[in-house]
Amino acid sequence: MKTNDAIRLTAPEMASLWTQYIFDTMSICFFRYALEHIEDHEVKSIYQTSLKISQKHVEAITEFMLKENHPIPRGFTEKDDVNIHAPRLFQDTFYLNYIYIMALQGMTGYSLSVSNSIRSDLRMYYITCMSETMQVFDQSIDLMLSKGLLNRPPIITPPDSIDFVKHQSFLTGWLGNRRPLNAVEIGDIYFNVLKMHLHAALKVGFAQVAQSKEAREHFERGLGIANKHIKIFESVFDEDNLNLPMSWQSTITNSTSITFSDKYMMYQIQLSTQLTLSYYGTALSVNSRRDLGADYLRLMLELLHFAEDGANLMIKNGWLEQPPTASDRESLANRKEQ
Repeated sequence: MKTNDAIRLTAPEMASLWTQYIFDTMSICFFRYALEHIEDHEVKSIYQTSLKISQKHVEAITEFMLKENHPIPRGFTEKDDVNIHAPRLFQDTFYLNYIYIMALQGMTGYSLSVSNSIRSDLRMYYITCMSETMQVFDQSIDLMLSKGLLNRPPIITPPDSIDFVKHQSFLTGWLGNRRPLNAVEIGDIYFNVLKMHLHAALKVGFAQVAQSKEAREHFERGLGIANKHIKIFESVFDEDNLNLPMSWQSTITNSTSITFSDKYMMYQIQLSTQLTLSYYGTALSVNSRRDLGADYLRLMLELLHFAEDGANLMIKNGWLEQPPTASDRESLANRKEQ
């Protein structure tokens, strides 16, 4: 039987490792900067733990890639992408919410990596990553609740009995009386808005410290899109008198000093846009009201245009690192003819 060392990494396995390397080097930069400013000892403890986890991940991924004779990605570095001594840009409450959302999104990513991995050593590695991230998530959400920083999702009254849909009116939403949101729709909207509030706050901060006019204008445009999406979902919740998560834009300081590289901030915003698209797509797939389906489709289209413009800006400035790709067989064949 072949050992894991003799079994080549598949394309999905390499994609997961490459993506995680980029993400963890980004996280290390953010955690190092945050630890220079965080005053709350409980929040600082979570960040210290998270920094050690990300550093351990980078070491493990480097080892996997070296065994595969794969070049190590550039990713992000403290030297080029963050000034840890820059003035405080975020308040402690923002840092706590940031690590909560990052852990929440990380669990989704690791579960996908596990399912895409065939090699047993990679599966065990991602299961460990998942366990570590779940602990950070558990600590951060408990701390947010204890500090009164997390609005719990809406509560609905339990029905008297189970029921089945009897009329197609269950699907309507444009004309006539719209039925109340069901629990699935409520959950999707709540957590999409929860994440969107963090993305909006990041764009406020990044617009303040961006060095190039193009990056600053991109962040400001993204902030307008985020606030628009939040208002649309808020109006849907208002119809049923449901509560929504709180905003975090007021937790950004007035600092305009250079804090992160434009490359770093563009990647962070590009990543948040891509994640939002995946979450909207998931919500669309289980949504039953036609008006909500139409909302998700048009909001996704807007995000797709924003993401494309972001990618073009990153390519223009040499900021978009290329993932591993399949061999260009046509190019190789043509080279032999020359």
